Amino acid sequence: MIFDLFARRELLAEDTVEWLFDNFAWALRNFDRNVFFNESILVIPSNRHFPGRVNSVEGMASLIFEQVKTYASMKHWPCRLIDQSRASEFSQPANIQIPGRIRGADEVESDFVAQENKLLIVYNPHQINDPEAMIASYAHTLAHYLGSMAQDPAPGAEELWPHITEILAVFMGFGTMFANSASVFRGGCGSCHNPLAERRAFLSQDEVTYALALFCVLKEVPNKDVLPHLKKHLRPVFKKAVKELRQKNTELDNLRAIN
Repeated sequence: MIFDLFARRELLAEDTVEWLFDNFAWALRNFDRNVFFNESILVIPSNRHFPGRVNSVEGMASLIFEQVKTYASMKHWPCRLIDQSRASEFSQPANIQIPGRIRGADEVESDFVAQENKLLIVYNPHQINDPEAMIASYAHTLAHYLGSMAQDPAPGAEELWPHITEILAVFMGFGTMFANSASVFRGGCGSCHNPLAERRAFLSQDEVTYALALFCVLKEVPNKDVLPHLKKHLRPVFKKAVKELRQKNTELDNLRAIN
């Protein structure tokens, strides 16, 4: 038994890793593998990817959301942004109607969609000072709508839908924000922490960081482009995940071969 101390331990259980691969395969089959390989980028929580500033909470929430839609290749989706305090005043449209392809950088939003037929996107104004949480929340909402349009059933039980759509948001390029906001440090002074701004996370930090690593390995994003934007304690997790994934040649080739 003493030799078990020196055995190499995998970051995640084997069935969890298989499930992450299954989710990426589902996403590639249903949401345009060409968009993934040719358009999707690793979105970085920085002024380079999220430039601009306006003087109102509503204006900043709208600015960030439009940028998230663009990076998700969903800028043509007709959406209506609502402060969460007013969400009960509105109802979702009965059917999601998207002109053109479901995803694509060259698609253009129609000017003829009535307000009541636009998808409701609810934002938390407290997150305006925690943009990573706001970006992840927006991406998760878009992933929920996108996932509901899949032709194939998602790989997992119905109660895992929030987890599946988090993986889908990582697949769309938002993994750094999900990893960084998966757990909030509650130490330090009370004034430094605003619980109202927290994002509700479903995947663990290790799971979402592994999913981020899978995105980066498939997209050939080098570690040096990722690590500076991850919280310090997540960097060794990410590096270990990348190292493990690079040994899974058959599984990676199967994903790349999906058409």
